[in-house]
Amino acid sequence: MKPVFKDVLQVGVVVEDLDKTMKTYADKYGVGPWKVYEFNKDTVADMKIDGERQEYAMKLALADIGGVQWELIEPLDEISDYSEFLKEHGEGIHHVALDTESYDEVLEFCDKNEIDQLQYGYWGKNFHYDYRKTQDDLKCIVELYGPDEDFEWPEPVEVYPE
Repeated sequence: MKPVFKDVLQVGVVVEDLDKTMKTYADKYGVGPWKVYEFNKDTVADMKIDGERQEYAMKLALADIGGVQWELIEPLDEISDYSEFLKEHGEGIHHVALDTESYDEVLEFCDKNEIDQLQYGYWGKNFHYDYRKTQDDLKCIVELYGPDEDFEWPEPVEVYPE
């Protein structure tokens, strides 16, 4: 059988205080720089939770560690799965983003295997993120994400350290 996933792209960590955690990674462990973004109804289209249209908000920071992107996420409301995760588990690893040969083929695989969508959004003009309910099988949430070929990273709200 051909593997469904081909590479680890990102580790996503839900935190209570993004600034404090980001500064700990950078100042104590030398990890960074961190690029900070805000995701909300003004920056993300087609937001969904459990397949239903739902607006939510979060602040996040991105940095690379050894070729893998790390994402720190602070929920800014009580609606998102990040907020639920924080209530149920506390701070910690929320998801792992895995690369695929074809996003469309993996969507077919998910439909065929009843792997439902947990949370979804379309950031900017051409970058989707799609969390799947894989916790029972894989013991973690899997994120399928990918930029369209013409995707360009927007300017971050902040960079730490500068």
